[in-house]
Amino acid sequence: MVTKNQIKLVVSLKQKKYRSQHGLFVVEGEKVVRELIEAAVKPFGLFVDEPELLKQFDQAKLVSAQVLKQMSSLTRPSGVLGVFHMMEPKDKVKADWTVVLDAVRDPGNLGTIIRLCDWFGISELVCSTDTVDCYNPKVLQATMGSIARVSVSYTDVVDYLTQTERPVYGAYMDGASIYHSNLGKNGILVMGNEANGISEKVGKLIAERISIPQFGGVTTESLNVATATAILLNEIRRE
Repeated sequence: MVTKNQIKLVVSLKQKKYRSQHGLFVVEGEKVVRELIEAAVKPFGLFVDEPELLKQFDQAKLVSAQVLKQMSSLTRPSGVLGVFHMMEPKDKVKADWTVVLDAVRDPGNLGTIIRLCDWFGISELVCSTDTVDCYNPKVLQATMGSIARVSVSYTDVVDYLTQTERPVYGAYMDGASIYHSNLGKNGILVMGNEANGISEKVGKLIAERISIPQFGGVTTESLNVATATAILLNEIRRE
Protein backbone atom coordinates (compact mmCIF):
# COMPACT_ATOMS: atom_id res chain seq x y z
CA MET A 1 0.00 0.00 0.00
CA VAL A 2 1.37 3.38 -1.04
CA THR A 3 0.44 6.30 1.21
CA LYS A 4 -0.54 9.80 0.12
CA ASN A 5 2.68 11.14 1.70
CA GLN A 6 4.78 8.74 -0.40
CA ILE A 7 2.98 9.87 -3.56
CA LYS A 8 3.44 13.50 -2.54
CA LEU A 9 7.19 12.93 -2.01
CA VAL A 10 7.66 11.34 -5.42
CA VAL A 11 5.72 14.13 -7.13
CA SER A 12 7.80 16.78 -5.33
CA LEU A 13 10.99 15.30 -6.79
CA LYS A 14 10.06 16.76 -10.16
CA GLN A 15 11.51 20.00 -8.74
CA LYS A 16 15.23 20.48 -8.20
CA LYS A 17 14.91 22.04 -4.73
CA TYR A 18 13.12 18.98 -3.38
CA ARG A 19 15.55 16.58 -5.07
CA SER A 20 18.38 18.43 -3.33
CA GLN A 21 16.49 18.57 -0.03
CA HIS A 22 15.78 14.83 0.08
CA GLY A 23 18.84 13.59 -1.82
CA LEU A 24 16.55 11.58 -4.10
CA PHE A 25 15.75 11.44 -7.81
CA VAL A 26 13.26 9.65 -10.06
CA VAL A 27 13.85 7.54 -13.17
CA GLU A 28 11.28 5.78 -15.33
CA GLY A 29 11.33 2.76 -17.61
CA GLU A 30 12.38 -0.88 -17.14
CA LYS A 31 15.76 -0.47 -18.82
CA VAL A 32 16.90 2.63 -16.93
CA VAL A 33 15.71 1.36 -13.55
CA ARG A 34 17.44 -1.99 -14.11
CA GLU A 35 20.67 -0.29 -15.23
CA LEU A 36 20.81 1.75 -12.02
CA ILE A 37 20.10 -1.27 -9.83
CA GLU A 38 22.83 -3.27 -11.61
CA ALA A 39 25.23 -0.33 -11.10
CA ALA A 40 24.53 -0.59 -7.34
CA VAL A 41 22.77 2.79 -7.13
CA LYS A 42 20.74 2.56 -3.90
CA PRO A 43 16.96 2.45 -4.50
CA PHE A 44 14.61 4.30 -2.15
CA GLY A 45 11.44 2.89 -3.66
CA LEU A 46 10.29 1.09 -6.81
CA PHE A 47 6.74 1.22 -8.21
CA VAL A 48 5.06 -0.79 -10.99
CA ASP A 49 1.52 -0.85 -12.33
CA GLU A 50 1.39 -4.49 -13.53
CA PRO A 51 1.58 -7.64 -11.34
CA GLU A 52 3.86 -9.28 -13.94
CA LEU A 53 6.49 -6.60 -13.37
CA LEU A 54 6.79 -7.64 -9.71
CA LYS A 55 8.63 -10.75 -10.93
CA GLN A 56 11.32 -8.53 -12.48
CA PHE A 57 11.53 -6.04 -9.61
CA ASP A 58 11.00 -7.98 -6.40
CA GLN A 59 11.45 -4.86 -4.24
CA ALA A 60 8.70 -2.98 -6.07
CA LYS A 61 5.26 -1.98 -4.84
CA LEU A 62 2.23 -2.48 -7.04
CA VAL A 63 0.23 0.71 -7.66
CA SER A 64 -2.64 1.58 -9.97
CA ALA A 65 -2.00 3.06 -13.40
CA GLN A 66 -3.68 6.23 -12.13
CA VAL A 67 -1.26 6.58 -9.19
CA LEU A 68 1.76 5.89 -11.41
CA LYS A 69 0.58 8.55 -13.84
CA GLN A 70 0.32 10.99 -10.92
CA MET A 71 3.92 10.20 -9.92
CA SER A 72 5.27 10.24 -13.46
CA SER A 73 6.80 13.10 -15.46
CA LEU A 74 5.89 11.35 -18.72
CA THR A 75 2.75 11.85 -20.78
CA ARG A 76 2.55 8.07 -21.12
CA PRO A 77 4.14 6.38 -18.09
CA SER A 78 6.20 3.29 -18.90
CA GLY A 79 4.86 1.16 -16.05
CA VAL A 80 8.06 1.18 -13.96
CA LEU A 81 9.19 4.10 -11.78
CA GLY A 82 12.17 4.12 -9.46
CA VAL A 83 13.18 6.55 -6.74
CA PHE A 84 16.91 6.41 -6.02
CA HIS A 85 19.34 8.00 -3.60
CA MET A 86 21.64 10.51 -5.31
CA MET A 87 25.00 8.98 -6.13
CA GLU A 88 28.01 9.72 -3.97
CA PRO A 89 30.81 11.59 -5.78
CA LYS A 90 33.13 9.06 -7.38
CA ASP A 91 36.72 8.81 -6.20
CA LYS A 92 38.93 11.08 -8.27
CA VAL A 93 40.43 9.09 -11.12
CA LYS A 94 43.01 10.16 -13.65
CA ALA A 95 40.91 10.69 -16.74
CA ASP A 96 42.66 10.94 -20.10
CA TRP A 97 39.92 13.23 -21.45
CA THR A 98 37.29 15.29 -19.68
CA VAL A 99 34.28 17.04 -21.20
CA VAL A 100 33.41 20.43 -19.69
CA LEU A 101 30.01 22.03 -20.32
CA ASP A 102 29.60 25.80 -20.15
CA ALA A 103 25.93 26.66 -19.47
CA VAL A 104 24.25 23.86 -21.42
CA ARG A 105 20.57 24.37 -20.61
CA ASP A 106 18.59 21.77 -22.55
CA PRO A 107 17.88 18.56 -20.58
CA GLY A 108 17.89 16.41 -23.71
CA ASN A 109 21.31 17.73 -24.70
CA LEU A 110 22.84 17.04 -21.29
CA GLY A 111 21.33 13.56 -21.13
CA THR A 112 22.65 12.72 -24.59
CA ILE A 113 26.11 14.08 -23.76
CA ILE A 114 26.23 11.90 -20.60
CA ARG A 115 25.34 8.91 -22.77
CA LEU A 116 28.02 9.87 -25.29
CA CYS A 117 30.63 10.11 -22.54
CA ASP A 118 29.69 6.60 -21.48
CA TRP A 119 29.93 5.33 -25.07
CA PHE A 120 33.32 6.91 -25.74
CA GLY A 121 34.81 6.01 -22.36
CA ILE A 122 34.90 9.54 -20.97
CA SER A 123 34.64 8.97 -17.24
CA GLU A 124 34.45 12.61 -16.12
CA LEU A 125 31.94 15.29 -17.10
CA VAL A 126 32.34 18.70 -15.46
CA CYS A 127 29.45 21.18 -15.65
CA SER A 128 29.19 24.88 -14.89
CA THR A 129 26.81 25.71 -12.06
CA ASP A 130 24.31 27.14 -14.58
CA THR A 131 24.15 23.93 -16.59
CA VAL A 132 20.87 22.01 -16.25
CA ASP A 133 20.61 19.61 -13.28
CA CYS A 134 21.75 16.09 -14.19
CA TYR A 135 18.93 14.67 -12.02
CA ASN A 136 16.26 16.47 -14.05
CA PRO A 137 13.80 13.74 -15.18
CA LYS A 138 14.26 14.61 -18.86
CA VAL A 139 18.05 14.42 -18.50
CA LEU A 140 17.83 11.02 -16.82
CA GLN A 141 15.49 9.72 -19.50
CA ALA A 142 17.97 10.72 -22.21
CA THR A 143 20.94 9.10 -20.44
CA MET A 144 19.34 5.63 -20.67
CA GLY A 145 21.19 4.61 -17.50
CA SER A 146 24.59 6.07 -18.39
CA ILE A 147 24.30 8.46 -15.44
CA ALA A 148 25.43 5.52 -13.26
CA ARG A 149 28.75 5.17 -15.11
CA VAL A 150 29.82 8.77 -15.72
CA SER A 151 31.03 11.05 -12.93
CA VAL A 152 29.06 14.30 -13.29
CA SER A 153 30.08 17.26 -11.13
CA TYR A 154 29.14 20.94 -10.92
CA THR A 155 31.74 23.62 -10.25
CA ASP A 156 33.08 27.01 -11.27
CA VAL A 157 34.44 26.15 -14.71
CA VAL A 158 36.89 29.07 -14.73
CA ASP A 159 38.47 27.81 -11.50
CA TYR A 160 38.54 24.26 -12.81
CA LEU A 161 40.28 25.19 -16.06
CA THR A 162 42.71 27.52 -14.30
CA GLN A 163 43.98 24.64 -12.19
CA THR A 164 44.39 22.02 -14.91
CA GLU A 165 47.68 21.11 -16.56
CA ARG A 166 46.04 19.34 -19.50
CA PRO A 167 45.54 21.13 -22.84
CA VAL A 168 42.13 22.78 -23.16
CA TYR A 169 40.26 22.62 -26.48
CA GLY A 170 37.08 24.59 -27.13
CA ALA A 171 34.42 24.02 -29.79
CA TYR A 172 33.89 27.12 -31.96
CA MET A 173 32.37 27.84 -35.35
CA ASP A 174 35.58 29.54 -36.51
CA GLY A 175 38.14 27.18 -34.96
CA ALA A 176 40.72 25.00 -36.70
CA SER A 177 39.24 21.93 -38.40
CA ILE A 178 39.09 18.95 -36.06
CA TYR A 179 40.18 16.81 -39.01
CA HIS A 180 43.51 18.67 -39.21
CA SER A 181 44.10 19.14 -35.48
CA ASN A 182 46.83 17.13 -33.80
CA LEU A 183 45.11 16.13 -30.57
CA GLY A 184 47.16 14.51 -27.85
CA LYS A 185 46.34 11.48 -25.74
CA ASN A 186 44.73 13.59 -23.03
CA GLY A 187 42.99 16.91 -22.72
CA ILE A 188 39.80 18.79 -21.91
CA LEU A 189 37.03 19.45 -24.42
CA VAL A 190 34.83 22.48 -23.64
CA MET A 191 31.35 22.69 -25.18
CA GLY A 192 29.33 25.88 -24.91
CA ASN A 193 25.77 27.07 -24.50
CA GLU A 194 23.22 26.17 -27.20
CA ALA A 195 22.59 29.80 -28.21
CA ASN A 196 25.75 31.67 -27.23
CA GLY A 197 28.54 29.12 -27.35
CA ILE A 198 31.46 29.30 -24.92
CA SER A 199 31.34 32.34 -22.64
CA GLU A 200 34.02 35.02 -22.89
CA LYS A 201 35.47 34.32 -19.44
CA VAL A 202 35.83 30.60 -20.20
CA GLY A 203 37.08 31.35 -23.71
CA LYS A 204 40.12 33.13 -22.29
CA LEU A 205 41.32 29.78 -20.93
CA ILE A 206 40.96 27.86 -24.20
CA ALA A 207 44.36 26.86 -25.58
CA GLU A 208 43.10 25.80 -29.01
CA ARG A 209 39.84 26.50 -30.81
CA ILE A 210 38.56 23.57 -32.86
CA SER A 211 35.58 23.25 -35.18
CA ILE A 212 33.65 20.82 -37.35
CA PRO A 213 33.92 21.90 -41.01
CA GLN A 214 30.68 22.61 -42.83
CA PHE A 215 30.28 20.89 -46.19
CA GLY A 216 26.67 21.81 -46.89
CA GLY A 217 25.06 25.17 -47.64
CA VAL A 218 25.42 28.15 -45.34
CA THR A 219 21.71 28.06 -44.43
CA THR A 220 22.49 25.88 -41.38
CA GLU A 221 23.85 28.13 -38.66
CA SER A 222 25.34 25.51 -36.34
CA LEU A 223 25.14 21.96 -35.08
CA ASN A 224 23.20 20.89 -32.01
CA VAL A 225 25.64 20.79 -29.06
CA ALA A 226 25.07 17.08 -28.41
CA THR A 227 25.60 16.24 -32.08
CA ALA A 228 28.78 18.32 -32.15
CA THR A 229 30.02 16.57 -28.99
CA ALA A 230 29.48 13.17 -30.65
CA ILE A 231 31.54 14.14 -33.71
CA LEU A 232 34.36 15.66 -31.66
CA LEU A 233 34.58 12.72 -29.25
CA ASN A 234 34.66 10.34 -32.18
CA GLU A 235 37.65 12.21 -33.63
CA ILE A 236 39.35 12.38 -30.22
CA ARG A 237 39.09 8.59 -29.85
CA ARG A 238 40.06 7.99 -33.47
CA GLU A 239 43.32 9.86 -32.82
